[in-house]
Amino acid sequence: MTKISVTVDGVNYEDEVEPRTLLVHYLREQLGKTGTVVGCDTSNCGACTVHLDGRSVKSCNMLAVQADGSEVTTIEGLADGETLSPVQEAFRDCHALQCGYCTPGMIMQATDLLRENPTPDEAYVRQHMEGNLCRCTGYHNIVQAVLQAADAGQGGEQS
Repeated sequence: MTKISVTVDGVNYEDEVEPRTLLVHYLREQLGKTGTVVGCDTSNCGACTVHLDGRSVKSCNMLAVQADGSEVTTIEGLADGETLSPVQEAFRDCHALQCGYCTPGMIMQATDLLRENPTPDEAYVRQHMEGNLCRCTGYHNIVQAVLQAADAGQGGEQS
């Protein structure tokens, strides 16, 4: 067992983990952050995307011990209580989900995209969302949601 200290959604945690525990499993099984989903376990789909020190990472592709000393934001950490983040609102408003399985990872990636480029065009959004897969929506509404959040000037995480 290895001791780690990590801040997740603004709360500090100190836990013992098996050195081979994936970050996604630590978040879900030890911390109860079940909004971060396990999609493919191969880092192909992006459903497990979280922010590590403000940048998008696929949490199935890194060990929990690698997050030691870091700040992790999950989909649960984007909302401010009952108030959705602007990107979450845009996904809802644009019907940018169907089954919802990919949605947490899509929102986390879109939030990071808008922090990096608050005024993207459609081509930029499509290029930077390509690491997150959806089998239901055909991506059109997802792209529209990201562009709507950008148009509102409201990308990024809540302060």
